[in-house]
Amino acid sequence: MFLPAPEQLAFLKDSVSPIEIVDEAELLQKLEKSRAENRPLIVKQGFDASAPDLHIGHAVSIWKLKTFQDLGHTVVFLIGDFTAMIGDPSGKSKTRPRLTREQVLVNSETYKSQVFKILDPAKTVIRFNSEWHAKRDVYQFLELSSYMTVHRMIERDDFWKRFQADQPISILEFLYPLVQAYDSVELKADIELGGTDQKFNLVLARNIQKAYGLMPQTLFLMPLLKGLDGNQKMSKSLGNYIGVTDEADDMYGKAMSIGDGLLEEYYLLASGLASAEAKAASQGDPYAAKHHLASLITARYHGGVAAASAAETFKARFSKRERPTIEQAIEKGFVVYAVQGEPLNKLIFRAQAAPSGSAAMRLIESSAVKVDGQKVNPAFGSTPYGESYDLTKVHLIEVGKLNYFAVKPPKDSD
Repeated sequence: MFLPAPEQLAFLKDSVSPIEIVDEAELLQKLEKSRAENRPLIVKQGFDASAPDLHIGHAVSIWKLKTFQDLGHTVVFLIGDFTAMIGDPSGKSKTRPRLTREQVLVNSETYKSQVFKILDPAKTVIRFNSEWHAKRDVYQFLELSSYMTVHRMIERDDFWKRFQADQPISILEFLYPLVQAYDSVELKADIELGGTDQKFNLVLARNIQKAYGLMPQTLFLMPLLKGLDGNQKMSKSLGNYIGVTDEADDMYGKAMSIGDGLLEEYYLLASGLASAEAKAASQGDPYAAKHHLASLITARYHGGVAAASAAETFKARFSKRERPTIEQAIEKGFVVYAVQGEPLNKLIFRAQAAPSGSAAMRLIESSAVKVDGQKVNPAFGSTPYGESYDLTKVHLIEVGKLNYFAVKPPKDSD
């Protein structure tokens, strides 16, 4: 038996704010009808399999899916294996590179395992949008495209900016919102969740559902969590993320690195506390508030015991000013072999201490990289590692406050 609709709505609106609901009165009616008929609502969210890992920015809405799940509704976690091969143009200033089918399938498999860190696998329906899109013929796609005008599409902010700047927009990108919208028709979704940057796509899905004779879905537009840099939204490509699969020590350390100005936002979006409690916890001494926040975030994904251990590890390393050693790096398996002529930034990327060579370069340029305890001159970033450091010896490289690894001599010199 479902809770009364107003009580369900109160649960759904708490813990993450601000949420834009389109529209709330409609949602209340759906919850009331669901309770009267003892029928769960179909709640969906789609994730294009465009990258292999989820981060806690993605998890803001996944935890909201968990709330729907706990209230007894059916959660559909939709993996966009078909749409990922098109590429979502939302917020992009240029056409995205297209992924291969093989890349998408590899990424899809990792999503399935990561999402169950939050959702109950026994209560979660996993679907792939290739199930229906790959079977649709050209006539059906032509019918779908007839429900959208070029004028309406070009009103979209990112498209309009590119149009004004005489930047190319492919017809394929125009098709993306329509293809994504049809997913809600196929699933007969009652509710869809997505970030605020997805508003155009999700509102379009409401209109497409009506065109196919269905009741339009209610939208939960979730706020976007800023990255650790405090400037842009959390992103793997920018290296400003906390990954859902990060080790407990790394997760705790990254949470401790956020700026004081981000505390309230992270408490509201990532801690799991109710709104009033989250706001209260973010006040007071920032250092103590960060430790509490880091513990809450780490415990959500690794449990309380691991969070407590990560706190002790952090205090030992930073509060007591203990620096990592080559021996510790080797003991933990944080080891790479040098390669003749390899630039330092590429070495850091290969050691998985940065998400890309360009991200590693930004860290070097911000004086966040040390070799054997000495900050690296930014000019050495693109210089072959061996031109600056002795390749016959083992060196310790520290990247930021959290990552470190040992570099051994080239394998052919062993």
